[in-house]
Amino acid sequence: MLKYFISISALFSSLICFGQNTAEIYRNMEKLNFLGSVLYVAAHPDDENTALISHFSNTRHAHTGYLSMTRGDGGQNLIGTELRESLGVIRTYELLEARKIDGGEQYFTSAIDFGFSKHPDETLTIWDKSKILGEVVGRIRSFQPDIIIHRFDHRSPGTTHGHHTSSALLSFEAFNLANDTNAFSEQLTNLKIWQAKRQFFNLSWWFYGSQKLFEEADKSNFLALEIGTFDPLRGISNSQIAAASRSSHKSQGFGSSPQLGNRTEFLELIQGDLPQSNDPFEGINTTWSRIKGGEKIGQMVENLINHYDFKKPNESVGQLLRIYQEIAQLEPSIWKSRKLDETKALIKACAGLTLQLNTTRAYGTQGESLEISLESVQQSEFNIHLQFAGAEEINLELVKNESLSASFSILINNRLSTPYWLTEKGSLGVFNIQDKSLIGQPKTPSITLPIQVEIEGVPLTFEAELNYRINDSIRGEVVTPFYVLPNLGVNFGQAVNLFSTDNSQEIILEVTNYGETFDGELSLDLPEGWKSETKKRVTLNGRGENTFIAFEVNSEVNAENGIIRPIIRQAKELVNSVYTVEKIDYKHIPKQYIAKPSEARIVRLNLQIPDIKIGYIMGAGDLVKNQLEAIGMDIVNIDLTTITLNELKQFDTILVGIRAYNVLESLRFKNQLLFDFAAEGGTLIVQYNTSRGLKTENLLPYAIRLSRDRVTDEKSPIRFLEPDHPILNFPHKITQADFNGWVQERGLYFADQWDGRYTSILGMYDLRENETEGSLLVANHGKGKVIYTGLSFFRELPAGVPGAYRLLINLLALKDEKR
Repeated sequence: MLKYFISISALFSSLICFGQNTAEIYRNMEKLNFLGSVLYVAAHPDDENTALISHFSNTRHAHTGYLSMTRGDGGQNLIGTELRESLGVIRTYELLEARKIDGGEQYFTSAIDFGFSKHPDETLTIWDKSKILGEVVGRIRSFQPDIIIHRFDHRSPGTTHGHHTSSALLSFEAFNLANDTNAFSEQLTNLKIWQAKRQFFNLSWWFYGSQKLFEEADKSNFLALEIGTFDPLRGISNSQIAAASRSSHKSQGFGSSPQLGNRTEFLELIQGDLPQSNDPFEGINTTWSRIKGGEKIGQMVENLINHYDFKKPNESVGQLLRIYQEIAQLEPSIWKSRKLDETKALIKACAGLTLQLNTTRAYGTQGESLEISLESVQQSEFNIHLQFAGAEEINLELVKNESLSASFSILINNRLSTPYWLTEKGSLGVFNIQDKSLIGQPKTPSITLPIQVEIEGVPLTFEAELNYRINDSIRGEVVTPFYVLPNLGVNFGQAVNLFSTDNSQEIILEVTNYGETFDGELSLDLPEGWKSETKKRVTLNGRGENTFIAFEVNSEVNAENGIIRPIIRQAKELVNSVYTVEKIDYKHIPKQYIAKPSEARIVRLNLQIPDIKIGYIMGAGDLVKNQLEAIGMDIVNIDLTTITLNELKQFDTILVGIRAYNVLESLRFKNQLLFDFAAEGGTLIVQYNTSRGLKTENLLPYAIRLSRDRVTDEKSPIRFLEPDHPILNFPHKITQADFNGWVQERGLYFADQWDGRYTSILGMYDLRENETEGSLLVANHGKGKVIYTGLSFFRELPAGVPGAYRLLINLLALKDEKR
């Protein structure tokens, strides 16, 4: 059910949050009568073709899934400052919202999006190819797709993102390995080998470089699917569903409008036999006769569909109950499981049965008692008896449109509700997931209770999620899942604590009580050469109560950079696991709590802090300003929509945040104000912007063309093109050592063409590529300076990379030689 989304058209209003309408029930009955499946495979959230997923799920009624290799951890974020693991959580739930709209199921591997990769050889090395291949094989064996479709071409390594090509290579190899008893044989304890019928590459003209080249291509092994269909029952087109689904990827700025009319998608056969028709399911038995004993059920479902009354869906409940009983007698199979679930959902929808499990608070801790209210109503004339909720006997007879409730308590013994893939530290390319049964699942299982009901004497069990409901004066009812959190959350004020002088500094921790009470002692575990006060007493008496604890920390001259961890003792006993708890709260996805091992970095920096004032223009969102404030620089936010040139003159330097020219409409006309600021003697620095979707091409006063050039190897060699330039010498002497320890990449969206008045400062390259010189450009402009840089300061500063601080300070402190 869609709780947070859909504004494309009033046609979606029936889908929002009130259960299935009568047209949807009919379409799901048709789906009950189709036994075919499709698995779509790509690399990241937003790689999937939502139009094709929706076509197979809603038009063809196939059981459709999307396997994304990663959770998108290495991408950028247009809606906030979260990056890496936190961004991966946001993008995971954006995918889940997308699947609610287009009807697909969502799966992952344990591969990490470690950033842009230029070749699958690098990707598959970092991902541990054998491990991820095994997970793809395992997903094929468990999902048992008739058709596999991959988004990218496995035959073109090095021409696109290495993750993209790797997803296709893994899919291609897994196609036959899934049917090999010698491949990943340890899986066969719980799974069976499986051979999909066909494998396709979902290509488009842009894989050919132009429409003309695509039109001239040999299409003899292509299928051309018309997917721009319109569903008159629901009053909605496939393109509208696809656009709404695509628009779920808000953190990536992929809001989409539906395409009107016809739309053709092409599938190139990669493995298997080519259909003689244009039907990818040709030769695949998608009827009930594909399973032993299914013919009779097929006839029953046909009769159900033929006699469905759109005005009285409850009259189908009796037939559905009989179908359910027949399916229950079949031999175990994936189709038995799927169709039992589908039939139960139809029974619930036709009966108008609502079952809610509501909690009295938003979260709890393990071992606590939790009060629960069961709220129920039904809209049919059938006898519906509520028997049990979990182990609690309910014993209620539901009468049509009469709300009944029951209250009881349970003991919370569930695992922490945190994303399961983040509970342990992983490698650069793979999450360390201890519970192997969870690998591939989209999220940590929700906390549910089985509700046993009896409808006309037929016993059924529905899983109901525990939710916390509140009424918001603006949004109305807001529903969030109930979470199990650690007893205590210990969050460092800074993920990276920077010491730029020999003076002692405070490290501040926020301690939050998520249980009933907490009384204990807190101290710090510091790397060699660091000292702090020994311990602090912490007493918290209320749930949600928090306090801030400050530790005075100082360092010796040779103190080692490293990790700080909190130490908690309660009743003199050491608490083994101490967690930081991060809350992610956006309206388009459910609120999330992320509990991870609590730690922070501590870094000693040799910095010269210039006496300058900096104005910061926030773009798509980053932590650069915060990190510069942490080392003592005078930097304030600027409201570009209201500021004047005269007000800008109070600043020595203006620093423009990442992707500002992609997201700030005001830069269409306010850019000249910034140019004038530089001409009057200031320094203007523009950080990276994507080459696509610029609000204006005039990023700086002199022509500059952004490209997709980037250097993804964070250890790439650096060449100083202008070693005597002030950028490399004041106030810090920049050396090769300043480029050690960088994370994920050197930079992205470098310039590839620029006006002759610019000076290029650095040269760098990835393996097997030519050197690029567009990562850092500087030019005189009037009395001042203008700079474009694609260097990833937005990643390096939060990671505490010393050389990145030193180099950025040099840019900020750049003075015109005449001043």
